[in-house]
Parts: sequence; structure tokens; C-alpha cells
Amino acid sequence: MSKAPSKHTWAFGSRFRSGSFGWRSEPAITRIKEAVSEIKAVARKEPVLAAEGAVIFLQKLSPALQNIDSSSGAIGTAVNRAIDALVPIIAKAPADPKLRRKWLEQLYQAHADDEVPYIEYLGDSWGELCASPEIAGEWSERLVETVDSVWSRSKVEHGFFHGTSMCLSALLAAGRHEQLLTLLNKCPYKFWSYRQWGVKALAELGKKSEALRYAEESRGLNEPLGLIAEACEAILISLGLKDEAYQRYAFEANHGGTYLTTFRAICRKYPHKAPEVVLNDLVVRTPGEEGKWFAAAKDAGLYDLALKLAKRSPVDHRTLIRAADDFAENEPVFALNCGLMALYWICAGLAYEATADEVLTAYARMLRAADVAQCAEAAREQLRKMLESFPQERFVRGALAHLLAIKSPLSEPEQ
Repeated sequence: MSKAPSKHTWAFGSRFRSGSFGWRSEPAITRIKEAVSEIKAVARKEPVLAAEGAVIFLQKLSPALQNIDSSSGAIGTAVNRAIDALVPIIAKAPADPKLRRKWLEQLYQAHADDEVPYIEYLGDSWGELCASPEIAGEWSERLVETVDSVWSRSKVEHGFFHGTSMCLSALLAAGRHEQLLTLLNKCPYKFWSYRQWGVKALAELGKKSEALRYAEESRGLNEPLGLIAEACEAILISLGLKDEAYQRYAFEANHGGTYLTTFRAICRKYPHKAPEVVLNDLVVRTPGEEGKWFAAAKDAGLYDLALKLAKRSPVDHRTLIRAADDFAENEPVFALNCGLMALYWICAGLAYEATADEVLTAYARMLRAADVAQCAEAAREQLRKMLESFPQERFVRGALAHLLAIKSPLSEPEQ
């Protein structure tokens, strides 16, 4: 084990004084990223010193952020990412037990004083931070009676103990699975943030079918269904039941911020599934949103399917214009149809804040691809026929009137 770290002047130290940030979150987010980078750089050569810095930083974090407007969630996300980055540095540092116990006391007090709260998420990593079953056992013994007492009194009063997740995490890390499950049975509400530890305990005991049922029983109106599905999916995959995991949980468990990220995540996790099969399954699960999967089909090289999806429901016209530009040389037929579909959805009035310049750009990209495919006149004729299906449309017709020699949109349409 390493000795206690020598004194070190951290650059973040003077930047994270109590109340040092105003109400705007952007400056604080920048400073948080800088602090994490500083600690990571030290960790490469002096892991114990870096862990000491991480503890100091986490102690300073909440008091420094107390005046920030956190309503957007951006600062909370930045803090959680910092915790994710720093926990392994603290946990893996080769510190002697005395020093680690000191760090845990400091972090526990910072967590207790966390009023907003910002570092509440740290409690889920308590068992990892203990770094040994012995220290985890000490913390579980210290916290378990308080958790038991708060939950036992909940029928007559609503109590809260900030160390609840710490206790559950420590019990798991200490290998006290049965004690953990017995304690969870006393919890008066089915919070996934607590019940996840029961799922992990049952899984570690080899009772994976029970763990799956336990997780499913955690579903509720305000519970994080994605996280529950992710836990269930992991159990089935560990049992070798990948097809069942795919059918039951893949969509919920891998739902990302965009349709494309969802598709990519599922393809990575289930490489035995053909991308086209995955995409068709996703389309079936989201009726009326077929066009939202256009980028995923394009990304997978499924160009015919991408165009079919683009025709079934709206696709952002800017996405289609970019595709027309990107694929003009290598996939000209696909590209010219992307340009045509961009103009179609603008004509249909389903393109958000489309401009005349974008209409002209879509036409130019379509024509460029048509030239490569040697079908320019056919493409123009296809566009004319499409415009005829929107006889009352004036915006696109006006922008392209002099290019296509079509009737002026200012004149009365034919009856």
C-alpha cells in the first residue's frame, strides 16, 4: 500500500470556493471538466495523490455550485459524469486502509451536507469506494440500523436517510446478500433506486430467475423503465437467452437520445441480428414514426429501405438534403430521391422553418445526383409530376418556377 500523498496544490482548489459560481451553469461545467482532466493527468503517475484530489474536489463541489440555476439539468449531468470518472480513481488507488477510511469519512460528510443535492449519486458507488469487503462490512454495520429504523417508521411518518443507497451498496460489496434482501423487504415502497441492489444480490447468489422477477415487479408509474429493462436484459443475456432478451427488452434497454443511437446500440449488443431485421423491428414498434428511422437505414447502407421509410412519414428536410449531397457520387439514385423527398415534405407543409434557399439547395443537390446517374431530364419530370400533386402549393413552386418553367404560383391554379 502507498503512503499518504504528499501535499499538492490543485488548480481547481481556488476555483471551487463556496458560492464561487453565479447562476449560469456553463462556466461551472467548464471548470468541472478541467478539474476532472487535472485529476486524471495526475492519476497516470501518482494514483494515490489523484484519489486524494478527487476526494477534495467532491467535497468542494456542492458548496461551489449552490447558486447555479440547475433547472435545465445540464449541471447535474456534468456532476454525474464527473462522479463516474472519479469513483474508479478513488476505488483503485493503492491506499492503505487507514487512508481509505479517512477518505470515506470525508465523502460521507460531504454527502450528508449536500443540500441541493448534487453528489447524491455518489451513494450508489459506496461499495466500490470501500474497495474491500472488510471496509464495506464496517459501513454496512454502521448504516443498516438507521435504514431499518427509517423504513420501519414510514407507516406513521415520512423519513429520509441520505445514506440508504450507501448502506445497500456496502451490503452488496461486503457479500451480505441475505441481509440485504431481508432489509429490502422492509422498504415500504418499490423504488428502483433501492430494489436494483436486490436484483444484483439475487443474481450474485445464482438466483437469476428470481432476480428477473424481482426486477419486473419493480415497474411502476414513475420508475425508470429503461434501467429496469437494462437489468432484465443483462440477466437473460447472462443465461445465454439472447433472443429472448432481444424480443423482451432490447428496445427499452437501449433507447438512446436519437433513433440512430438506439439502432446502433442494439446492433452492437446483438451482432447476430441483421441490421435490416433490427431496423424493421424498431419500425414496427414505433407506428407513425417510420421516417424517424431514415438516418439509421442510411447509416446501415439500407438505401432502398431508407427511401421507403422517408415516404411513409416525414423526415427532416435538412437531413434529406445532406444525404443528397453526401451520396451524389457513390449512390446517385438514392441521393436524387433524397433531394426529391426533401422537396416533397416541404410541399406537404411538414418541413420545419424551410427557407427558399433550402428549396434551391435541395433542387441543386437532386440535379447533381441526377447528372451523375445520367437521368437529369427524368428527374425534372418526376419533380414536375410531384408538384402537380400539390396544386395549391406556392412556396416551392415559386422558388423553382424559373428553373422548371412551371406555372407561376401567383396565378390562379387550373380548376
